[in-house]
Amino acid sequence: MGLFSKGQPLADRMRPQTLAEFVGQEELIGEGTLIRRAIEEDNVGSMIFWGPPGSGKTTLARVIANTTNQYFVSFSAVLQGVKDVRDIVAKAKERLLLSGIRTILFVDEIHRFNKSQQDAFLPHVESGAIILIGATTENPSFSINNALLSRCRTYTLKALSDANIATIIELTMQDKARGLAAFNPRLEPEAQDLLINFANGDARTALGALELAVSGTIAAENGERVLDCDVIREAIASRTLAYDKGAEEHYNLISALHKSIRGSDPQAAVYWLSRMLQGGADPLYICRRLIRIASEDVGMADPHALPQTVAVKEAVHFLGMPEANTALTQGVIYLATAPKSNAVEVAIMAADAVVQNTRNEPVPLHIRNAPTKLMAELGYNKGYQYDHDCPDSFSGQEYFPENLVGSEFYTPGKYGFEKEIGKRLEYWQRLKKRRKNGE
Repeated sequence: MGLFSKGQPLADRMRPQTLAEFVGQEELIGEGTLIRRAIEEDNVGSMIFWGPPGSGKTTLARVIANTTNQYFVSFSAVLQGVKDVRDIVAKAKERLLLSGIRTILFVDEIHRFNKSQQDAFLPHVESGAIILIGATTENPSFSINNALLSRCRTYTLKALSDANIATIIELTMQDKARGLAAFNPRLEPEAQDLLINFANGDARTALGALELAVSGTIAAENGERVLDCDVIREAIASRTLAYDKGAEEHYNLISALHKSIRGSDPQAAVYWLSRMLQGGADPLYICRRLIRIASEDVGMADPHALPQTVAVKEAVHFLGMPEANTALTQGVIYLATAPKSNAVEVAIMAADAVVQNTRNEPVPLHIRNAPTKLMAELGYNKGYQYDHDCPDSFSGQEYFPENLVGSEFYTPGKYGFEKEIGKRLEYWQRLKKRRKNGE
């Protein structure tokens, strides 16, 4: 319950009502921007607001409602369904026919509607019966129906800056009507820094913690409620990290981890690993990615990378979390500091391309097994040279089908163990030439 008797949360009470009150998102709605002019001229079209929690998506929709002369309907994709959409559209059509007033339908968390459900909006957006404003924390490319997305402008809101959060806190502390000024709070500078850091760009989170801190603090004799670091720490308890296992942030974080490892930066790699683990990522998913990295980005430059990462997977199975966090960290550091080569991946990609684009010739007879008399009579295994019986344990015989003789897919790099592999390949090439020359 909020500080006021009605129980309205502080973040709702302090929600800006006009563009002048809006804090942050200057690039999007600053003076002279397209969307600001559209709002001020009452000429808004269908749009999607995409941004992290607390960045102002719902607030901006409310500002549009207060600024324009259109009828505004708020809709929750969590609590309502397609039947509600039909009812809203029917009333919107009637309103437009009788009074000429269009209806703005604001759909909060529009990504909670699956793509089939989102089809319910499409014909009415096309016909102009409604102006759709959707708010989502998930990448619209993944979460919004393509047909619907193509008929809306997408605007990206960023997490608020620390300066923005500081401004919102100060306005709240000074506001007697809607804010906290009536409670005479005094937020110490170090405590404000702690609160801003905790908010992580989310105004709603900052105000929620601030409200809890004020309500839980007893006023001193002079009437002040002193909010120090201890009070703020108690109010914030623990941060909920921005992470969704099935959404874009999941892929952003694993991309950051992978690229940090590939770039041989163990410091950044450990940071992104921690972000994933604290956000609730499946440790076995991380193991799978590390095993892939061991082949894709380290490969034969360090052949031990693959068994090392497989061992990490076994450790995670055996220990479980959180004890396995050190095993995961060890694996990440090993890969980040290992010599790098993508020659293994290049090799299989090159081979795949040849397999797809050339005639798939039969396996040469001399390297086929001949387990039956008939197969032997047909020439299977005829002429095969057993390498261990040859000088230097190397026959130099041909293993490609005739149309691919001389093809090369794997070229070792110049670093780590691949330097040694390169020497071996050169040695075998020399022996092969000697064998062909009858030496």
